[in-house]
Amino acid sequence: MRDQKMKKRLLFFSLMYLMFLQCLYAADFNISKISISRDGFPKHEFVVELATTEDERSLGLMFRKKLPENRGMLFIYKSERVVRMWMKNTFIPLDMLFLDKNGFITHLVKETRPLSLEIISSMGNVLGVLELLGGTSEKLGIRIGDRVEHVAFGS
Repeated sequence: MRDQKMKKRLLFFSLMYLMFLQCLYAADFNISKISISRDGFPKHEFVVELATTEDERSLGLMFRKKLPENRGMLFIYKSERVVRMWMKNTFIPLDMLFLDKNGFITHLVKETRPLSLEIISSMGNVLGVLELLGGTSEKLGIRIGDRVEHVAFGS
């Protein structure tokens, strides 16, 4: 019985510590603007937090309770690679847009399941991943082949 109480306390304080760290890190993300275009014509603009370091990419949008429709997070890697993500400790559904070195959407996963440990793969080499509020890509008609314009992709 005592071991159970100790385990529960340890779990509680571990979660509180992680939430505290998230609050500290959230203020450290750089902010940038992006647009998503089709055939060279800008369609939609977003304000995104940039996740460019391993620590920032590991934290991502974990522990967030909400995400405004015009906001998101852009994960940028140093070189193209297969990216695998999950929704552990992520409380809101997301759309994940996987981006090649030129910013073109090569794979799109809509309405990811919050708190899921299921692996979400880029299904090929990518340089970045854009996370938006779940349902945004459907609502705005964003699709594979559209381009995310940002300096990280040479635009």
